[in-house]
Amino acid sequence: MGPKEPTIYESALQKGYSRRTFLKMCAALAATMGLDYTQTAQVTHAMETKKRVPVIWLQMQDCTGCSESFIRSSYPKVESVIFNMISLEYMEVLSAAAGFQTEDAEQNVLKKYSGEYVLIVEGSVPSQVGYLSIGGRSGLDLLKEAAAHAKAVLAFGTCSSWGGIAKAKPNPTGAQPISAVLGGIPIIRVPGCPPIAEVMTGVIAHIVTFGQLPETDMLGRPKAFYRHRIHDKCNRRAYFDAGLFAESFDDPNLKAGYCLYKLGCKGPTTYNSCAEMRWNGGVSYPIQSGNPCIGCSEQDFWDNGPFYTHQAKLPFTQTTINPEKWGAGIVGATAVGVAAHAGITFTIKHHKEKEQDRGDRNE
Repeated sequence: MGPKEPTIYESALQKGYSRRTFLKMCAALAATMGLDYTQTAQVTHAMETKKRVPVIWLQMQDCTGCSESFIRSSYPKVESVIFNMISLEYMEVLSAAAGFQTEDAEQNVLKKYSGEYVLIVEGSVPSQVGYLSIGGRSGLDLLKEAAAHAKAVLAFGTCSSWGGIAKAKPNPTGAQPISAVLGGIPIIRVPGCPPIAEVMTGVIAHIVTFGQLPETDMLGRPKAFYRHRIHDKCNRRAYFDAGLFAESFDDPNLKAGYCLYKLGCKGPTTYNSCAEMRWNGGVSYPIQSGNPCIGCSEQDFWDNGPFYTHQAKLPFTQTTINPEKWGAGIVGATAVGVAAHAGITFTIKHHKEKEQDRGDRNE
């Protein structure tokens, strides 16, 4: 028998982390996963008792943007994820080895950890012959082989989730999402071009902590991170409701915080955590920085019309509304509400004064 594999906590201690730092990491994980602070103990227990999860990270037709985003995670820091929570066995971008050594490492995981490893896929899969060959084998064969006995398959990024930019018309490679070729295998979609770093680490942390896949919506996206539209949490939402919009990119009102819907913002139809978690360690996100959302986490966003073209109506489940009229309606309704409240207040006050006068006369 080989040496006993250390738990995540033991692995952290071996690398010089203190108990205090470990507990801070667990608290950060709980927050990232959207858990209540009281559930930190549950996360801590999981990290103290569970072993690191083997991970294979495959890159198909991609730009490496998802990998670049992943290594910039701040909460938790990516080194805590890679060195303590998971055992990154195969990843072309971060692998120190090359050639046959890396291929042997992947094959070792497939055999030794069958049913235990997590497969992460970045990039779309070409259906046309002659595209994407790795080590003399097609990307499609490598994907099917790695997914066959994976504990979970995570589609990181819009390319692996929906087909991505490579699938844009006329789609010469026949690019398609991994779900098109992995029938019958549960896939967690983590779309975005690229996804937020903390969303990616949060999904991994959930699997490590609870030993199961996170709850998803009907499109297979984790509800913890894709439950709200960007519009719902947008810092410019009050201006939308008031019917105040930036008219152009050089409009001074854009800097003042006016809504960017007239500049083509897709926030009202895009589900993501940008407005809540934000980017670069929670510093900002595109809309806050003055750029309209292009809907990069939604299916076929690249073919859904020009990014900065204003849509006349806002699509809803059963109807459509004109945002300018909607904002004006909100303002009008508010004015009516204020007036009604003032009238009721005056009536009550007048009634009380009459009652007081009547009482004074009776005395």
